[in-house]
Amino acid sequence: MVTREIATEALQQRVLIYDKSGEEHFNLISALHKSIRNSDADATLYWLGRMLQAGEDPLYVARRLVRMAVEDIGLAAPEALNLALSAKETVDFLGSPEGDLALAEAAVYLALAPKSNSLYIAYEEVQAEIEATRQEPVPLHLRNAPTRLMKELDYGKGYQYAHDVEGRVADMDCLPESLSGRRWYHPTQEGREKLLAQRMDEIRRIREAKHPQK
Repeated sequence: MVTREIATEALQQRVLIYDKSGEEHFNLISALHKSIRNSDADATLYWLGRMLQAGEDPLYVARRLVRMAVEDIGLAAPEALNLALSAKETVDFLGSPEGDLALAEAAVYLALAPKSNSLYIAYEEVQAEIEATRQEPVPLHLRNAPTRLMKELDYGKGYQYAHDVEGRVADMDCLPESLSGRRWYHPTQEGREKLLAQRMDEIRRIREAKHPQK
C-alpha cells in the first residue's frame, strides 16, 4: 500500500536526484548532447526521457536541440534546424505529453543526421579576424551610391551585377583588399555539405576561367 509518507519520500528523492540548478541537470544535458553528436539514437531517446521524466522544462530541452542543430549538424542537414524549431513551437502549442513526442522526434532526427561543425568553426574564425580588421574600409565597388557626390567619389564604380554575367559569378573581390583570397568556410563531405563543397569548387573554376592570374 502506498501511504502518504511513502509518496512524500519518493517525491523528495526525485527532487534530490534532479536539481535543475545542480550537477545532475548539467550531467544529463551533457549526456543528451554528446549522444546526439555521436549519432546514437537510442541513447538520445534514453537521456531525453530521463530529463523530461525528472521534470525538466521542455522548452529548455527544445532550446538545447536548436543549439545542437546549429553547432553539430549545420549545413550538412540544414533542415534539422527547422525541425528543432518546429518541436519548440509544438511544445509551446500543445505542452506535455504531446510536445514531448515532438522533442523526441527532433532529437532522434538530429542524432541520425549527418554532422558538420564547419560553419561553427568558420564563424568563430571570422569573429577573431574581425577583431583585427574591423577598421578595414568597404571596397568602393561594393558601396552604395545614392547621391551624385558619392558617385563622383567612385562609390559603386566597377561593381558587376552577378545576374548579368556568365555563370552568375562576377570577376570581383568582395572582401577588403588586405583579406583578398581568404577562405574560412571549408565544407565537409557530409550530407548536404558535400553539394555545397561541389558548388564552391564550381564557383572557383568560373572565377579562374574569367581571371586566371588570380
